[in-house]
Amino acid sequence: MKKYAWIAVSSFALGVLLAGYLFLYNPQKAEAPSDVFATAAKTAQAGSSNLFASPPAQEKAPMDFVTIAERIGPSVVSIEAERKEAAQVQGFGDEWPFGDDFFDRFFGQPRRSQPESNLVQVGGTGFFISADGYILTNNHLVEKDKTIRVSVTTLAGKEYDAKIVGTDPGTDLALLKIEAKGLPFAELGDSGAVKVGEWVLAIGNPLGMEHTVTAGIVSYKGRSIDTQSYQDFIQTDAAINRGNSGGPLINMRGEVIGINSNILSSGFAGNIGIGFAIPSDIARKVVVQLKEKGRVIRGRLGVQIQDLTEGMVKQLDLKSKNGAVISSVEPDSPAEKAKLRQYDVIVQVDGEPVKDSSDLRFKIADIVPGRKVDLLIVRDGKEMKVTATVDELEPERERGEIASSDKDIGVSVVALTPNSARRYGFRTTEGLLITDVRQGSEAARQGLNRGMIIVEANRVKMTTVRDFEDILERTPAGQEIILLVRQETDRRSQDFIVTIKVR
Repeated sequence: MKKYAWIAVSSFALGVLLAGYLFLYNPQKAEAPSDVFATAAKTAQAGSSNLFASPPAQEKAPMDFVTIAERIGPSVVSIEAERKEAAQVQGFGDEWPFGDDFFDRFFGQPRRSQPESNLVQVGGTGFFISADGYILTNNHLVEKDKTIRVSVTTLAGKEYDAKIVGTDPGTDLALLKIEAKGLPFAELGDSGAVKVGEWVLAIGNPLGMEHTVTAGIVSYKGRSIDTQSYQDFIQTDAAINRGNSGGPLINMRGEVIGINSNILSSGFAGNIGIGFAIPSDIARKVVVQLKEKGRVIRGRLGVQIQDLTEGMVKQLDLKSKNGAVISSVEPDSPAEKAKLRQYDVIVQVDGEPVKDSSDLRFKIADIVPGRKVDLLIVRDGKEMKVTATVDELEPERERGEIASSDKDIGVSVVALTPNSARRYGFRTTEGLLITDVRQGSEAARQGLNRGMIIVEANRVKMTTVRDFEDILERTPAGQEIILLVRQETDRRSQDFIVTIKVR
């Protein structure tokens, strides 16, 4: 009996030790990575609906450059888009800003044109964000209204035709889809946790050199280079050149924390150590809306705003530079209905402090159209609360094209911003860039051409498309408006004045 009892006790002890090892010491299997859409579904179930909300931080062990390149490289694809572009305007010469040089600098590969059909091919980069073939890239590569066909080529050399699911000019993001399963994909990480000085890798197709890997650091966070878009760039010195557009910027945990968008070249042909990537926190929710709706729905307040200066703080009797001052209120807008005025300073949105004009734009864009929002403003040195019902920012207005149907002079324009000016090679950073002139129109008869810049209309500076629409709406048909127009050619600019009848 003693022998059997000893065996029983020994077996029990061994069982306890084995169970302890299994539960306490045996490492858990690594979870399969979740794609951006699965993560978004979990976030929605948790009750978060903010368009630009950051995901919860996830700690992962850092990797070396080789491991990151091996893991993320297969998810990166080269993109070639066939686009229909307008022919050059006769008389504008070699300085036409949308000619060969524009494609060379902006899209990364020299265009191959077919003059009889005005077709061009442009190249860039993208990467899979799900196993079933969704690809994230830049809008400027595959603009919906211009792009006829998109093809993608994987690291393995397999080529697919891609469908444009949705595009968002406001963030310069686009979502593509190919018909395939079981594809390698990259995870979108938490760009909010990124720190200046942190190592990052970029993978892309610069100058046609497929799947090139470069390394650098995060040089700056929250860089604003275009006040008219919904971007809050990560600046990096990782080598990004023409053709890197749409590729991933990756942290040392193998997560994509940015989508490479453009570079500051300062007249040079290549990288000078200043590149910009769209943060993954912005991309995360944008791509979900692109998948579901084909576009991004944003809230609109209907004000023109700007950052505060020290002088404004004194003149407007403010406590600090935190907030955004209203420079103009659009007619019949939520702001006008809420009785907001010029010189009002918005310091809070639904109880959240406003840092600057960019922060305010993001906060308003994040609000679902039709919802009421409480604003804390400072007017004449006194704080007061105002409630406004946000409406939807129209895609036409967001894109910046003239949408007036009852009055026009025969031109289409887009707002020129510092970012777009750099892309097009202009020294002028404010005004309205003429993108099209209708044949036989008043504008055509007065010699206006694509590539010219409307600086003033009726002696009022033009900074937004809405400014120009307001001038047209206030001018009776048959009467003239006076324009100050600028033409830039070969490092020179020439201003001239024209008067054009409104039709």
